Amino acid sequence: MQRSTGLLLVTVLGLAATACGSGEPASPSAGGAEAVTITVACQPAKSAPKERQAWDDDVATFMKNHPGVTVKSTDQQPCFDPKTFGPKMAGGQMETVFVVPVTNYADVIGKGQALDITPYTSTIKNWNDLRPDVRELVTKDGKVYGVPNVHYGVGLVYNRALFTKAGLDPNSPPATWAEVREAAKKIAALGQGYVGYGEYSGGNTGGWHFTQAIYGRGGSILTPDNTKAAFNSPEGKAVLQTLHDMRWVDNSMGNKLLVGWESLMMAMGSGKVGMMLGAPDVVTDVVNKFKGNVADYGITGFPEAKASLSGGEAFMINPKATPEEAKAGLAWLDFRFNTVGKGRFDFARGKALGNPVGVPDNDVYGDSPTGKAIQADRVKNASLPVENYEPYVRAAATIPPKAEPVHAQELYAILDVPMSGVLSRKDAGIDQLLADAETKANSLLAAKG
Repeated sequence: MQRSTGLLLVTVLGLAATACGSGEPASPSAGGAEAVTITVACQPAKSAPKERQAWDDDVATFMKNHPGVTVKSTDQQPCFDPKTFGPKMAGGQMETVFVVPVTNYADVIGKGQALDITPYTSTIKNWNDLRPDVRELVTKDGKVYGVPNVHYGVGLVYNRALFTKAGLDPNSPPATWAEVREAAKKIAALGQGYVGYGEYSGGNTGGWHFTQAIYGRGGSILTPDNTKAAFNSPEGKAVLQTLHDMRWVDNSMGNKLLVGWESLMMAMGSGKVGMMLGAPDVVTDVVNKFKGNVADYGITGFPEAKASLSGGEAFMINPKATPEEAKAGLAWLDFRFNTVGKGRFDFARGKALGNPVGVPDNDVYGDSPTGKAIQADRVKNASLPVENYEPYVRAAATIPPKAEPVHAQELYAILDVPMSGVLSRKDAGIDQLLADAETKANSLLAAKG
């Protein structure tokens, strides 16, 4: 989804206020001598002026080094909005270069809404260093339709400062759900406005987090053949029962329903929320976009995890793009998102800007030479204690990843209802909520064929 995406949403760790004028060597326009204009998604919002300026500076540097190419940015944030994505796609309003979450790859590719970029992949200089399993996700029938941009696994994000304030050891974060409950109660007991554990209840984010939680308990959203719902299960009931009890028995979740992606991120950035499920890029967004204190946050492994939701996103090219526009778009992606020491991976600039450099938030290059170079540069320029994230790194290496379900966004919307139900009604019937959602999900799956 946001991640930002996940979202989740695009994570921009290496942003900076000024562009490196020396950049890459000047070259002809990516499309040759003919002038070409492309539109690109994911410009940071005006509410994040430093990040927006860094992006604009990178655009200027790119255009300087690619004479004849004009780049126009759109600033929709988050980059992927499930409410607008479908209508925007159907209306032919997508940018030349747009972002797609992994949940929508098959649909976008299957409907011919992404360009076959197989002839142009060499424009991404480190293409062969991208993880093969991640590249496979944007490949169909031997043809490539996207450039993988983010790959992540879910953990438990927590506020180390609040742990200390509540008498908890920030170096020993919860490893079980019982420990999460106990820690949440102590944080909530700090006073009015403090929330021990934050959770979503709508805007597709509720269903998304339900999926994270049920995967962690060893359950599934769908049957193996993807034809029936599988979440009306002991694992699904355990997810909702735990949330219900934390909300109404422990009183550790506050009394405000958090619906959209921004709501929980904003609450986390306020410094009064102790824990939430999320990938490491949550820390980046909380600090960059929601004014969190960079030194306060850490992330550990998913409690009692039998599996962890694995998600991500890719950039795709509008199928209406000409060959010249496609080459220019991929050249932009190569410069901004796939070059060590530049764009999002310019950690030295990010550190100067005050960004939370050091968060292990993107494994799209794995342990390839490019991946190792990125990680070494990230550690070298870290602006926060990398040890705060070691529990997550250790856990991620041992917890099996599990992909998001097919038709994820539609299923997440259905699962918002039971999530909202247990968080808004003390007398909510968990069995009935799951049964109703199961019926709706099975109808959806039958209609999808």
